[in-house]
Amino acid sequence: MQTLTYTLVDVFTAQFFSGNQLAVFHDGSSLDTKIMQRIANELNLSETAFICPPRKPQHQLSLRIFTPQVELPIAGHPTIGTAFVMAYLNMLPLHDGMNEWIIEEELTDIAVTVRKEGEQITTVEMIQPLPVFGEIFERQALVADLLSLPKGELDTRFPIQTVSSGIPFLFVPLRSLAAMREINFRTDVWERHFSGDSNRQHVFTFTTETEHDDSTVHCRMFAPAMGISEDPATGAACGPLGAFLVEHGVIDTGDEGHFFIRSEQGIEMGRPSFIDITITKNNETYQEVKIGGTAVVVGRGELYIP
Repeated sequence: MQTLTYTLVDVFTAQFFSGNQLAVFHDGSSLDTKIMQRIANELNLSETAFICPPRKPQHQLSLRIFTPQVELPIAGHPTIGTAFVMAYLNMLPLHDGMNEWIIEEELTDIAVTVRKEGEQITTVEMIQPLPVFGEIFERQALVADLLSLPKGELDTRFPIQTVSSGIPFLFVPLRSLAAMREINFRTDVWERHFSGDSNRQHVFTFTTETEHDDSTVHCRMFAPAMGISEDPATGAACGPLGAFLVEHGVIDTGDEGHFFIRSEQGIEMGRPSFIDITITKNNETYQEVKIGGTAVVVGRGELYIP
């Protein structure tokens, strides 16, 4: 019987029992893909992460990430959460100020910055791949049906469009917080019209009306293809979200090409989450997409593998 140790952490929050849950297994080096997927399905969190040795000696670790149904090539809250756990447990050398690590993920190597002040890990940031803008989805009535909303609740000033920084999300702008609260995601519509196209399988809704004064957008994300009915915080979507907001003029012009955005998510689920997004753009060229936040360790456990 093999015993695996993991840490449970809530990501994109500083409060217990908020944010997005993540199980980080401290040593996944002896596990194959099949057992990792079965473990993720057993825990049934949005994502489960496994720390593995780096393939390149100059890097700090390799990370494998699973939802209950699929392995992900890149993800936000598992990257941020794993870096936080490793810093919290002193699994890598850590000094006051900025600590820069490279985490190898399936899609690409990810640059991560861990900021430490005294005994506190204040923030973790990751640089995401530059955004790729995909199709504009013209069938507004179908999207309204998907969300169980009147078509008039769609914010038609902006397109419904796919954007990706490694995983494509279909971004759907809505007019109001009231509409966001009324969403009833119809899996029957999704299965017939969305599930077969990887560019629109994951549906990300947002409005510029927010619950908190320091937030820029209020968001919800639905990903049945990942085995996630609704996600309380979606880091992989927030870089593309920031690029969408900049590209379509949803937010005010940034300071000399730097745009600072805060996304609030998970509020309807009772798990409020806050993700900070920084977009750097020079004229028409995106130069950097970065997301960050903090986390809180809520527990530790053991899982047995026969």
